[in-house]
Amino acid sequence: MTEHRIATSVLVIGTGGAGLRAAIELAERRVDVLAVGKRPKADAHTALAAGGINAALATMDPEDTWQQHAADTIQEGYHLAHPEIVRIVTENAARGIADLERYGMPFAREADGRISQRFFGAHTHRRTAFAGDYTGLEIQRTLVGRATRLGVPILDSVYITRLLVRDQAVCGAYGFDLADGSRYVIHADAVILAAGGHTRIWRRTSSRRDENTGDSFRLAVLAGCRLRDPELVQFHPSGLIAPEDVAGTLVSEAARGEGGILRNALGERFMGRYDAERMELSTRDRVALAAYTEIKEGRGTPDGGVWLDVSHLPRETIMNRLPRVYQTLLELQMRDITKEPIEIAPTAHYSMGGVWVRPADHRTDVDGLYAIGEAASGLHGANRLGGNSLIELLVYGRLAGQAAAAHSAGLTAQRRSAEALAEARAEVDGLLAADGPENVRVLQRTLRDTMTEHAGVVRDEAGLRKGLAELDEVEARLDGLGVHPDLAGFQDLAHAFDLKSSLLAARATVETALERRETRGCHNRSDYPEADPALRVNLVWSGPGAVEREAIAPVPAEIATLMAEVSADGKLVE
Repeated sequence: MTEHRIATSVLVIGTGGAGLRAAIELAERRVDVLAVGKRPKADAHTALAAGGINAALATMDPEDTWQQHAADTIQEGYHLAHPEIVRIVTENAARGIADLERYGMPFAREADGRISQRFFGAHTHRRTAFAGDYTGLEIQRTLVGRATRLGVPILDSVYITRLLVRDQAVCGAYGFDLADGSRYVIHADAVILAAGGHTRIWRRTSSRRDENTGDSFRLAVLAGCRLRDPELVQFHPSGLIAPEDVAGTLVSEAARGEGGILRNALGERFMGRYDAERMELSTRDRVALAAYTEIKEGRGTPDGGVWLDVSHLPRETIMNRLPRVYQTLLELQMRDITKEPIEIAPTAHYSMGGVWVRPADHRTDVDGLYAIGEAASGLHGANRLGGNSLIELLVYGRLAGQAAAAHSAGLTAQRRSAEALAEARAEVDGLLAADGPENVRVLQRTLRDTMTEHAGVVRDEAGLRKGLAELDEVEARLDGLGVHPDLAGFQDLAHAFDLKSSLLAARATVETALERRETRGCHNRSDYPEADPALRVNLVWSGPGAVEREAIAPVPAEIATLMAEVSADGKLVE
């Protein structure tokens, strides 16, 4: 068994937008950095983001300000966002866009050269910059290009299984190569965790097969960190149902923005029951809840969905404004959306909670360990404002990179821990020796079924407690696991670690969902249908059965005075 040993000043785990931006910041400061990802860097999850990236540039609406952006973010997050994190992101957003411009990002522009900005739902002004309907892809390409020019070393197919910690300070990480199984011991002064969220623990999700399984959560918790609000998960209203291997693939909300109509199996346009004013242009949480309710009450399709119909729109409109939706349905289902409706259902889309971090630099409870992007918590509260996730990557990628550089420079020697390394090595050895009857994929499906049934769009006490019991059963079956690497590589070993991560993330989600006995934003409790003022707090999870309430700081007056419900008239949905 080959074991590679690498020493670096800062290790970045995750090669999506957040991880690359942090690595770029470190390289620009001439700090030794290594970035590690389990997916090809050009195909990280960031590349899937479509709509745009927010910053109060005031290129289209001169009256826009970062304060108004902050007010909209806190309002849309149902007052659970951390006000200081919101301030830092919105105040630094223009700098984030300027950085992308400096790296060569091809933003859409007006005739006079200004960056174009468009409306997204719940924004007071036009502040969403974009590049067609593939903004995330262009951001990823831009960051990969910049990192390449700076000579940032990137390991593309390494799966990190453990962080190495000594005396509550991080000192590196352990992992293996997905192709040949060779091990990696990476010593580092600081680690930046940017390995995504946990939406893959539901049956239908916009995440692809082996991403967002909760890796960040497990790595952080085992290192000594806490999670904040893991129960707050945004369900996108329109995920495909079939074919099964791509269930959850998104149908862009532009389909509703351009005039698409939602109907149940009876042919009724049902949004009038849930938001008669905004109808299909309502917010994600409300449209997802409406579709879920129709399906749950027996008015869904035989396959458990509802219909999204754009066939009444002119063919030219569909081909010009919804080309990706048209192409996707043709490729996956041989369905011509100019003639037939699309069968959809709510799909897990974004982790708004995540690792507990400090506002200034996203440092965690563990010295030298930072968490950024979807791995972290604090910006979104109980509903994410469309376009905010991409700007968060840039702002905190830069700030965490700066902080990690300073942390590394302040050390007199690089820490080591033979004990932590031995434990990480033994965990991998143990799984590779596992030859029991339990199949990893079967257990993953069981977990996803449990989360979908008992901790999905709508939750209640009985269902959540049953979900916990089922998670206990899956955990007990881990002892009988069989892991079988083959000629194709060590994917089965990766799936076993994915399962461990998903189990931890699922337990944290269910336990905090039980504690949040209210309905607020994305979190719907049928047994507690109203918001509870006493629960305008963050829920912090530090391990099985350990949930604490954390008070939220007051919103600064300069932001609070600007907070108001925002009309959806004339705007794209989120």
